[in-house]
Amino acid sequence: QVQLVESGGGLVQPGGSLRLSCLVSGFTSDDYAIGWFRQAPGKQREAVACISSSDGSTFYEDSRPGRFTISRDNAKNTVYLQMTKLKPEDTAVYFCAASSGPYRGSDANRPEYYNAWGQGTQVTVSS
Repeated sequence: QVQLVESGGGLVQPGGSLRLSCLVSGFTSDDYAIGWFRQAPGKQREAVACISSSDGSTFYEDSRPGRFTISRDNAKNTVYLQMTKLKPEDTAVYFCAASSGPYRGSDANRPEYYNAWGQGTQVTVSS
């Protein structure tokens, strides 16, 4: 059974940085995808980024890394989301999600593509 545990959220001032971590366990294959989503109060869950476990291919919702960068450390079974220059509108619960099977960038922003989710970690950007 695939399990995902997020950590690293917290309160940060505008312009600050945070690094979220997603510890992944339970995969029997080395070829899967991990995505980061976020959900602000009263809003739909939205994709942020996705990465392939096998070759490191990445997807970003706005088609470029920008302020957020996704990365992986397969030796630690961990996927990271580095967030910089944070803004109040980045405030949300951030979730990591896993999709078993080969990475498909064309589906990476669809919640239906993923079949396991973490519990989420709160990120609050406020002065």
